Amino acid sequence: MYNVVELKNWKNEEVDGIFIALFEDDKHWPESLNEVDASIDGTLKQMLKEARFHGKFKSVFSFHTLGKLKAKKVYIVGVGKRSEIDDEQIRSAFATLSKKIHADQLQSVAVILDSFVHEENEEHYGYLLSEAIELTSYKVAHYKEKDNQVEKSLERVTIFTNGSEQPLLEELHAGKVYGGGTNLARALVNTPGNLLTPTDLAESAKEIAERHGMEIDILEREDMEKLGMGALLAVAQGSEQPPKMIVMKYQGKKEWNDVLAFVGKGLTFDSGGISIKPGANMHEMKMDMGGAAAVLGAMDIIGQMKPETNVLAVIPSSENLLNGLAMKPGDVITSLSGKTIEVRNTDAEGRLILADGVTYAKHLGASYLVDVATLTGAVIIALGEYTTGAVTNNEELMEKLLYSAYDSGEWVWRLPSFEPYRKMLQTSDVADLNNSPGRPGGSITAGLFIGEFAGDTPWVHLDIAGTAWSSKGTETGPKGGTGAMARTLATLAEQFDK
Repeated sequence: MYNVVELKNWKNEEVDGIFIALFEDDKHWPESLNEVDASIDGTLKQMLKEARFHGKFKSVFSFHTLGKLKAKKVYIVGVGKRSEIDDEQIRSAFATLSKKIHADQLQSVAVILDSFVHEENEEHYGYLLSEAIELTSYKVAHYKEKDNQVEKSLERVTIFTNGSEQPLLEELHAGKVYGGGTNLARALVNTPGNLLTPTDLAESAKEIAERHGMEIDILEREDMEKLGMGALLAVAQGSEQPPKMIVMKYQGKKEWNDVLAFVGKGLTFDSGGISIKPGANMHEMKMDMGGAAAVLGAMDIIGQMKPETNVLAVIPSSENLLNGLAMKPGDVITSLSGKTIEVRNTDAEGRLILADGVTYAKHLGASYLVDVATLTGAVIIALGEYTTGAVTNNEELMEKLLYSAYDSGEWVWRLPSFEPYRKMLQTSDVADLNNSPGRPGGSITAGLFIGEFAGDTPWVHLDIAGTAWSSKGTETGPKGGTGAMARTLATLAEQFDK
């Protein structure tokens, strides 16, 4: 799909559209724009003047070349002020470019990458470009009877540059892989609950594992009963769908040690159980397996990028419904770790299945733990849909994750974990832990509940209840599942020992 060509040859490329950047505060045009102007008889400056186009951030000006260039159309992308440019701004500019590609159904495009570069960072810009093209290509699947719309898809992207070909091709490939893994996570999150049961989620994991030659093991209810996974089983007993404990292993080292474990919440539908949720927007609770989706998206990326890191994925999966067998407020359950839990709220179920997931990951040799979950409504109140909340017991692991999130363009904010929050979990008169000690500090206590099962193992908890689902759509994707944290987790695995 991608090929790299010397910059001087750009006028010979027969494409549907060619993209050139314009910085708002540049006193001189890039040479490519001067050449475009010369090819169309010096009329470009007048057209831009009449359109009042000055390169403002995320603006686009386009025109047909009418045969005066081999490209059918020229697109000029405003990148804003060069003095203010950073990765986030370039990501946005490339998202704008990419959405134009898909909206105009261009099948072949060229990008004069040098025009976008403000420093010698061209290979990295290649990554950001291909990632944006991939992310903006995603559409939510629908199940309507008729769909007569036939859309053309992008087939070829030519990058014009004076830079080195091979490093740029590698970054273009990486961006496509990371975007593809995120889209996989998005697709899982957006799948209706009747079409993505725990069994279906396990099948998706199996397909990813087999495609990349990873080990996979799927524990059934009988296996869980033998092991004593009382927390996961308690949540699952309200549903007729059998629970699954999904385990995937990627071995990037000769020996299975220094294992980085990702534990993803796989609630394929959450009604709240006996503590039932309000009916409004309950249909969106198909997204309560967003943590599992992030882990599977990350594993898909890892399987292609092949980092020298040992990665374990553990996904406890069930539904949280209500029938005559469903767990009740006041029930006391015994987790895989042996710790007992009083259920004060059946809608605080994610932390229960993660308790067994984290404990099982430790049994399988996890040296470091990152759990990912659409865990609390409280984190949405605190941070909105834009930032993932984090809790940790280890500064070094937290710093690594924050750097990975920054490199991935995903926002993470660390929440406090002081001792009074921990004591709130120990307010049950009949069990070791209270699964829902109240609304104050709800995101923090939920995370620290999981931390009780991590123990001394370095651990980070990521609450993606706000970021896993977009109510209005994001810069690079439509309303619905976002694939949040898939790229951060994969980046953490790639950079872990560096």
